[in-house]
Amino acid sequence: MPARAQPPAAPESVQALFPALYNELRRLARSKLAGGGRHTLLDTHALVHEAFLRMQNGGGVSLNDREHFMAYAASTMRSVVIDFVRRRSAERRGGDVEHVTLDTRAAQVLGGNDDEILAVHEALQTLAEVDPRLVRVVEMRYFAGLNDLEIGAALGVTDRTVRRDWERARLLLSQMLGR
Repeated sequence: MPARAQPPAAPESVQALFPALYNELRRLARSKLAGGGRHTLLDTHALVHEAFLRMQNGGGVSLNDREHFMAYAASTMRSVVIDFVRRRSAERRGGDVEHVTLDTRAAQVLGGNDDEILAVHEALQTLAEVDPRLVRVVEMRYFAGLNDLEIGAALGVTDRTVRRDWERARLLLSQMLGR
């Protein structure tokens, strides 16, 4: 029987940091999925593990410390949520599969949140063209729950600069989203 091809090894730092920060990643994912209003049908276990798989397959990423790992995890979690929402939206619009809702309350709760998540993602993509660091600040603060000092350490700037970037990003995103 031929040997199975092994997936590429994860960067040492991802393999080393993931177990150490697993509980923190689950806590952050849980708070973002439940408290953040993201009704994507993802659970914390799925989000954290899908993010790890993507990080593992990313290869060549050098993560020196907790802040860098959490920044990378935040960006990866964002992409997992966006991909899931896009896939679910595509399934809603097409296909020959008959969709049966077993609990009508679930459909009412989910409402237009997918559209809002995609709108925020598109606004972040536009913001990246203006200032990529602002997007990194938003990802690390919003998706990873890092504080100003941790974000500053990951980006190599002061916490005061992070606060200014956060305020600027919030204003620009608010304008882009028409709020």
